[in-house]
Amino acid sequence: MAKKGSPKNTKNKAKHSKLMNRKKNKEREDKIARENRLKEMVKKMHELKNKSSN
Repeated sequence: MAKKGSPKNTKNKAKHSKLMNRKKNKEREDKIARENRLKEMVKKMHELKNKSSN
């Protein structure tokens, strides 16, 4: 016989998946932000190098 009442573990699983998705999104955003910062730094260094060589 099936148990009566609310299904077991569905709330915890939903919370866990929500938190894990939030964590993955944050890591993805941090990675993209870091890539953009590095691109900007490389761009600035190339500009400075070109100015100093001219």
